[in-house]
This record gives sequence, C-alpha cells and structure tokens, in this order.
Amino acid sequence: MNNTFTDRWRQLDWDDFRLRINSKTAADVDRALNAWQVGRDDLMALLSPAAEAFLEPLAQRAQQLTRQRFGNTVGFYVPLYLSNLCANDCTYCGFSMSNRIKRKTLDDEEIARECDAIREMGFEHLLLVTGEHQGKVGMDYFRRHLPAIRRQFASLQMEVQPLAEEEYAELKGLGLDGVMVYQETYHEATYARHHLKGNKQDFFWRLETPDRLGRAGIDKIGLGALIGLSDSWRVDCFMVAEHLQWLQRKYWKSRYSLSFPRLRPCAGGVEPASLMSEKQLVQTICAFRLLAPEVELSLSTRESPYFRDRVVPIAITNVSAFSQPPPGGYADGDRPALEQFEPHDGRRPEEVARALTDRGLQPVWKEWDSWLGRSAP
Repeated sequence: MNNTFTDRWRQLDWDDFRLRINSKTAADVDRALNAWQVGRDDLMALLSPAAEAFLEPLAQRAQQLTRQRFGNTVGFYVPLYLSNLCANDCTYCGFSMSNRIKRKTLDDEEIARECDAIREMGFEHLLLVTGEHQGKVGMDYFRRHLPAIRRQFASLQMEVQPLAEEEYAELKGLGLDGVMVYQETYHEATYARHHLKGNKQDFFWRLETPDRLGRAGIDKIGLGALIGLSDSWRVDCFMVAEHLQWLQRKYWKSRYSLSFPRLRPCAGGVEPASLMSEKQLVQTICAFRLLAPEVELSLSTRESPYFRDRVVPIAITNVSAFSQPPPGGYADGDRPALEQFEPHDGRRPEEVARALTDRGLQPVWKEWDSWLGRSAP
C-alpha cells in the first residue's frame, strides 16, 4: 500500500490530465452534472472549458448540495498575522526574504492586544499566520504563545511552515485544531522555478505535510493550489482533488477544507502563468462542491465584496472577514499592508455578516445568537 501522497503523485501525468480536461465535451459535462457520485472523469469535465457554458445548472446543483449538507450557516474566521519574517525566497510572495520590507514578530504583549481587538469584534475562530522562519517563528515560539491564544478562542488553526509529525502532535496537545498548508503548484518543475532559497525548495517535504497532519490526528486539514502559478490552473485544481481524495481515504477521521487563492501582484513578483476569471473561479468552486459535498470550501477577503456576496451563498461554507495582514494590524490599524495581502473586501465583520443575512444565511462567529436577536442561554 502506498505510504504517502508522493507515491500517488508519481503515478499522475500532468500533460495527460491537461489533454483530457481540455478535450471534454458538452455531453461529458451534462453527464457529470447528472452523476449520482462525481468521479475523476466527471471532475475533469466540470473543470473543462466546455463546462463554462453550464455555469447556471452547475451553480444550482452546488447550492443544493451545500444547503443539504451545511444548512444556511457560514463560518466566520479571522487571520492573525504573528510575523512576516521568512527564510524562503519565493518569486510570488511579498514576505520573501529578498524583499526589503519592515519585518515584525509579535511578542506576548502585542499578541494579547491583537487578541483583545479581535475578540472585541466578535470572532471566536482564529487562523494564525506567519512567514516560514524555523529559527525565530518555529516550535519554541508556538510553544510559548499558543496556549494563551487558544484559551481565548473557540477554535485555532495555523498557516505556517511545514512541521514534523511529532511537532504537529505536540501542537494538537496545546489546542491546535487545524492546519492549512498549500502546495502552491503540483507541477514539480514550475515549483522549482518559483522557490529559490530556503526549506520551501523541498517540493516533497511540502507535498507530504498533509500526510504528517493526518498521522498526527489533526482535526482539520486545509489544501489548495496558488491559482495562476502554473500554466494550467485546471490541472493544478485537479491535482488538489487527487490529493483530497487520497487523504480522505487514508485519514478518514480528519475533516478537510479547500481554499482557492488566485495569484496576486507583490513586490518584485511574477505575472500569472494562467489566468482564472471570476466566472472560472465560480466554476471551480462549484465543481469541488459536486465532487465533495461534505468538505469545507473557503473564500478569503482577497476577492471583492461584490464577488463574495454573490458566490458565498452558492457553495462557500467558511469566510474570513476584516483581515489585517501586517503583524499588529488589529490593535494598530494604520499599518500598511503589502499589495499581495491587501484585502479587496475591507468591510468590517458586521457589514459582511449583514450582507450574508440579507441573502438568507446565518453567519456563525462569536455572539451570533445576539446578532440574530436571540439571548444566549
């Protein structure tokens, strides 16, 4: 039996997938839309250029499945940027070590101020984000700060550098609920072109991170590709699906979350090698809902308010709101964000919540009982 997703990945043929996806016909898409259970071939059809003409029935089916599985609720979370230190040099990222930006890592007092500001806004679900710097923002830092943060929130997730299995197990013991780790691209040669220095150059260490998370018993595992980094976003998204299904079979006790980040400009950055339009992003989100009705689909503030308000009701189950990317940005709101991380949707959380309730959804964050006009029990 295969040990990690690397074994499965070695069996996958990028160019073959590209050919098969691009050759799907309207009849293939129609068959996939009516499938009792969407398989690999069906997903290829739903991600194909041919499926763009079927956006309306695709969205209707995705919305039906989302409401059946999740009701009308949408989870709210907020990212807390602990540090922008990074020991990697990546062509597409503003945190990259070669970029001359002001570096900052929050200390005990600054973290406490940020947590107070976040709780005051009503959030109870937190995502901790750092640059990838093992020395200064590694396990010692997490051991020191995680317990105090965890005590203040209902759930705690992380998006940091890949760690070892035993380190994830230790963090789980400190209260960690979930880890987001994005492969960026599943095309090895493209990955090598964009990761120039640092531990992130190791394609397979990153690729096997979700396996280590599964073995460590982490409750929620987040996957995704950076859409536009490779020359075929369709194949990269199909690879995400392959990865998801591998993990679901092997680590069935964990829950899974998918994100759909599109490549954004950054200081000294690169242009997307393949462009995904908003319409194609909706197509992709809906395709994944048909493939995996039970999986959490997330949309960040980097998409526009107009887009988010219209797409969240279709198939999204988790959204961030009022993201403040510079470390210290919640307590000290006048710090400038890097262009890459600048939120497109800068509305306050209550505004986002109101827009969703106007569309018949129930935002789930902290005091959502009082938000809905009910007193807490």
